[in-house]
Amino acid sequence: MGMRRLSALIAIATLVAGGPTVAQDFYRGKSLSILVGFSAGGGYDLNARLLARHIGRHIPGNPAALVVNMPGAGTLTLLQSLDLNAAKDGTVIGTFDFSQIGNSRMNPDKVKVDFRRFAWIGSMAEDIGVCFVWHGTGMKSLDDLKRRGEVHMGSTNPGGTADLEQRIVKNIFKVDVRPVTGYAGSAEERLAIERGELDGGCGTWSSQPPDWIRDRKIVPFVRMGQATAPDLPAEVPDALAIAPSERDRAIIRLLIEGGELGKPFVASLAVPPERMAILRKAFTETMRDPDFLADAEKQHLPISPRGDQGALKIVEEIYATPDDIVAAAKRVMAE
Repeated sequence: MGMRRLSALIAIATLVAGGPTVAQDFYRGKSLSILVGFSAGGGYDLNARLLARHIGRHIPGNPAALVVNMPGAGTLTLLQSLDLNAAKDGTVIGTFDFSQIGNSRMNPDKVKVDFRRFAWIGSMAEDIGVCFVWHGTGMKSLDDLKRRGEVHMGSTNPGGTADLEQRIVKNIFKVDVRPVTGYAGSAEERLAIERGELDGGCGTWSSQPPDWIRDRKIVPFVRMGQATAPDLPAEVPDALAIAPSERDRAIIRLLIEGGELGKPFVASLAVPPERMAILRKAFTETMRDPDFLADAEKQHLPISPRGDQGALKIVEEIYATPDDIVAAAKRVMAE
């Protein structure tokens, strides 16, 4: 065997043998950035910071994990950044408003994002979406809201989760909801509710301030789906169960199905597969970590994780929704 060929074979063997080691050592001395599409203090931010405190222990090299808030365009700014500006080496992941998945199916000309074209890591928890009013309003049910007339509710942006749920209340359950948009995040919206500028709002139940729930400062009047929580009153009706018709039920299902991926995490599809494998494994291990789970319980953040394949399956189901239901849901969101 010639020396040139022998040298080439040795080089190839060295690369193959060293491949896993190189991948395992990549994160040593580096940091993992977790982008959040909202301002600090809201539910997405709290979940991202919870993950950041623990995931580094499960990544070879034990990198520090840092949360970077990137609000804008209903979290579309963050999603575009993952593909355009962010590093594609596995050091940047992001969490976004799950309602944008349905929006991309209904309005592909405006939400120019195909969620099947991301590298999915998984979801930390299913979203239990709830619409509520402040206790001082005296309203306790959908019927009370209908009798009241104008009901002012806040949301961070048009097309976001809160806006979506409020439009279900307005256009399917016929409550005269008057939306007030422009809040940078749910923290700012909560202050407006406490000041009496808003009658209530919609959002993830677990993201509401613990004292609001403990002291019954808010009155939930509908939940968006079958999922519930121990501290959510059992009498709060499920929107799917009380939908006026089967067609309305199908529309609601399309609009809220993304809630099963309530706290999703993705990376750019350009991230090398071996690093995505590391991130997915670390995410799965973190979800089972006793210290992580104890931390989540301390903050009253429920954990009901899905892996990358389970998450992608739900995304595929949303994109497979029949066109007539998509058109009807689009009208609900437009009115």
